[in-house]
Amino acid sequence: MSTRIRIRVRMSARPIDEPHRAASQLELLFDLVFVVAVAAATAQLAHRIADGHALTGVAGFLQVFFAIWWAWMNFTWFASSYDTDDVAYRLLTMVQMAGVLVLAAGVPATAVGDYRAVAVGYLVMRIGLVTQWVRAGIEDPARRRTAFRYATGISVLQIGWVGWLVLGETGVLSPVTRPVCFVALAAAELAVPSWAERPSATTWHPHHIAERYGLFTIILLGESVLAAITGVRGALAAAGINASFLTIAISGLVLLFAIWWLYFLEPAGDGLRDRRDGSYRWGYGHYGIFAALAALGASLEVAVEDTGHHLSASPLVISYAVAVSVGVFLVLLWLVHVPIVATAVLRPGAVLACATVVFLLPLAAPWTGVAVVVAGIAAACALLVAFIITLERKEISHE
Repeated sequence: MSTRIRIRVRMSARPIDEPHRAASQLELLFDLVFVVAVAAATAQLAHRIADGHALTGVAGFLQVFFAIWWAWMNFTWFASSYDTDDVAYRLLTMVQMAGVLVLAAGVPATAVGDYRAVAVGYLVMRIGLVTQWVRAGIEDPARRRTAFRYATGISVLQIGWVGWLVLGETGVLSPVTRPVCFVALAAAELAVPSWAERPSATTWHPHHIAERYGLFTIILLGESVLAAITGVRGALAAAGINASFLTIAISGLVLLFAIWWLYFLEPAGDGLRDRRDGSYRWGYGHYGIFAALAALGASLEVAVEDTGHHLSASPLVISYAVAVSVGVFLVLLWLVHVPIVATAVLRPGAVLACATVVFLLPLAAPWTGVAVVVAGIAAACALLVAFIITLERKEISHE
């Protein structure tokens, strides 16, 4: 797309088969804003794990991360269909970016149950998105009903989110019913695209979508590196370099590289092109994949910090924080590609075997320590990569 700004163009659906479709500069800038929000959520989770409150920390993290992921995903799929790159489009995107920053600023307060800033940021993002859909409905007659359905569904649910916040802050919703209502509203959010697209489907570009998800995956891996560096700083300040520190640092790098390799093994773009009906399972399944990658960053930070500090969390809890993140990523990565690829590169037997090993390794943590467990998890993922590559080469040589 040209970098020259368009003053005003008609918002019409972009072609599904548009050649050489790639992420725009504005989309890349939009993703950078989400780096701040993800970093805030990851840091909050790391603190909760280190303090021995892993379960409550994960529950809060999943709620905040849903807001981050859903806002990013809504913008991404809308842009794939209706990116006009004119002044109005850029300004409304800026509004959504401002909402992300407000949300990120409110993440620390969620540790004590204060979701006001997060809710306000989410509201600002939704206002920008609804305005985009209304514009699309006005200027694209062929998909007017679809666009207006999106605008209506998002608006109604936003009223529900405001009500959830008000009822929670006033004590009408108890600590038990509040998360239940959150899950109900989140489920309704996930239902909006399916309902909205019944009159006619939007023209999202399969390879563009695959690229956008890949870029966000790289961002999350970068967040893991940043979180690990934070742990390294703490460990160095406390006790300097030791064997456990070096083991986790090297193993963490190997693990992140193996995860990157595994993610980009599957041809998601071609799969989405050939089986567009599988896009919901693929797209929604990435909530778990993205959350697992973000949680892995927090877990590695705690694991590294544990080499220099005495933390409240036990070695078993820290090890399982890493293992669950990796195991969930592996299983979901295979599951989301099942409906869009004829023959999966990620063999189910190999993936499940690796995930089983990953889930069992933390049981040895009370005797071996966290470093050995992390090294074992990294080795298992590296072996999975090597196995898949070897298998692919054999199949190619027999063709």
